[in-house]
Amino acid sequence: MSSYAVVGGGAIGGTLAHHLARAGHAVTVIDADVDHVAGINRHGLVLDRAGDRTALPVTAAAPEDVTGPLDRVLLAVKAQATESAARWLAPRLSADGWVVSVQNGFNEPVLADHLGWERTVAAFVNIFADRTEPGVIADGGPGALVIGEPGGRPVSERVRTLVADLQAWGPAQTSDNVEGFLWAKAGFGAMLAATALADEAMADLIDRHRPAMHAVAQEVFDVAHALGVRLEAFDAFQPDAFARDADQLERSRAVEELTTWLRTQPKNRSGIWRDLAVRRREVEVTTHYATVLTEAERHGIATPVLRAVMTGLRELEADPASMSETRLDELDRIAGSLV
Repeated sequence: MSSYAVVGGGAIGGTLAHHLARAGHAVTVIDADVDHVAGINRHGLVLDRAGDRTALPVTAAAPEDVTGPLDRVLLAVKAQATESAARWLAPRLSADGWVVSVQNGFNEPVLADHLGWERTVAAFVNIFADRTEPGVIADGGPGALVIGEPGGRPVSERVRTLVADLQAWGPAQTSDNVEGFLWAKAGFGAMLAATALADEAMADLIDRHRPAMHAVAQEVFDVAHALGVRLEAFDAFQPDAFARDADQLERSRAVEELTTWLRTQPKNRSGIWRDLAVRRREVEVTTHYATVLTEAERHGIATPVLRAVMTGLRELEADPASMSETRLDELDRIAGSLV
């Protein structure tokens, strides 16, 4: 059995930590939330499946109480905390240790700046879960998890071992094109980010505001194509159906497939919505899409709908009560003006 440090014990980190512990691996959850750490140490790390709770004994610690050395690290902090987490990890990571970014967004370059590419593992994750109370993670249903070496390098033995361990969670897989999954998720994530502008179910908003959803995903994929990225499908999302030259009938079918799948998920609103409406805190997507917007500018690609989504989210950080579907009506208007 292996030993893992999970830095960030929220939705993604808590979910994976629970399943690794259930499989018999030694797991330490490292989290800056003192109440979350206390809850895990008091009653175990709890996974809640629609009221059916399972608690597992897992060690939890605050960052200041961990000295290292750390060998296998799953990094699951919010994207805006990646820089500080990487600085914290640098003196604590063993010489042959490595860190895998099980986060949303494009975080591997930040880790490599502090740790080196040889100690950075790439990952794509699409797990629907929430931390609902200290020590408790609400399971949001099945998802996708892909691990690989950065830069499209061949799948290594450490990646194979990690994926074998993570299959305790579910259908984890290896790939030499993690970047293709990350960019596909960026398009899908932009659609989910747009749904967070209103207090309604994700599937319903995607269905009712197809012009905005098509446009925002298309803008992201315009950038991906300019970079030469080969997009990868995952779960019920078919990225090629949202590309600029996609067949309209194919796109319509892809939306139907996606919304049908989303309606089967226990979690009907995004984590972005929860950060704004429930936790009243800064969202991480404005950090995620800095990469997309920077590359768009570099390649001369217009991204008016994506920029409007980011502007709306920043406004909601200051005033969450101003969530409204009229914000998506405005996105539809912008998208329509581009045709």
